[in-house]
Amino acid sequence: MLPLLFLLAFVLVPVLEIYLLIQVGQLIGFWPTAGLLAAQAVLGAWIIRREGRRAWGALYETVRTGVLRERELGDAVLVMGGGVLILLPGFGTDVLGAALVLPFTRPLLRRALSAFAERRMRAAEVRAATIIPPPGFGGAGYDPFGRRPGPEPVETPPGPVVRGEVVEDDDPKPRA
Repeated sequence: MLPLLFLLAFVLVPVLEIYLLIQVGQLIGFWPTAGLLAAQAVLGAWIIRREGRRAWGALYETVRTGVLRERELGDAVLVMGGGVLILLPGFGTDVLGAALVLPFTRPLLRRALSAFAERRMRAAEVRAATIIPPPGFGGAGYDPFGRRPGPEPVETPPGPVVRGEVVEDDDPKPRA
């Protein structure tokens, strides 16, 4: 599902951006459209720099103290994703990137991202539980790799076994 979504995004987003550029260019002209794109890039770079520094500073502080809160991590991810979208040429990606970067729209998107990540984690837990049942649920006594706890049993290889010992040669000369 996710690879198909990426494929559609890489095909449809450029087509949509070209369509929007043509429509805006026909409406206001070539030079105003080029100027608007340049102004969006400059404004986007300024916003990314300001908000990115703030988000990364908060993230650094939470990591330094040893308490990682989801707000700072979410802000850093959203600002960096928004920054990439703003730096791409086009009006649609700039609008979406601005929504990810601006401080008054970011909390809504952070909650949506958090809810999406939580749903994905729960789905992964359900899939993992069907593959490897948790202890006490049919697969009692096994770890996630299907092994029983405790020391591994030593198995004797099939066929004849010749007992002996390894003798190391102290002679440093290589044998021909």
